[in-house]
Amino acid sequence: MEIRPIKTEDDYQATLAEVERLFDAAPDTPEGDQLEVLTTLLEAYEKNHYVIPSPDPVEAIKYWMESRGITRQELEPLMGSRARVSEIFNHKRGLTLTMIRNLHNKLGIPAEALIKPSNLRHA
Repeated sequence: MEIRPIKTEDDYQATLAEVERLFDAAPDTPEGDQLEVLTTLLEAYEKNHYVIPSPDPVEAIKYWMESRGITRQELEPLMGSRARVSEIFNHKRGLTLTMIRNLHNKLGIPAEALIKPSNLRHA
């Protein structure tokens, strides 16, 4: 395969097929070098053409709770009150900076997963 920029979906699919063919190539071999270059080209193309949306902050909190056995009651001191937790979970209120800091610092939820510019409020 001639290595060239990926400009179309057909180019992308052909590059994916070539990467699959070279997948087991040993490092520091011509095939391994070709695999490395093609992977870099794929990453650049995907970055520009396949945008992955940020998760909904409430869904991120729910996932974190489920995966770590955290209850809504345990969120209350971090978010203000039982009513506030309910408002957040029902998308009636956005997270405040204080809530984001608390959830990040106390539970370890990545701040990036909690920040959604349209939801962010100062409080």
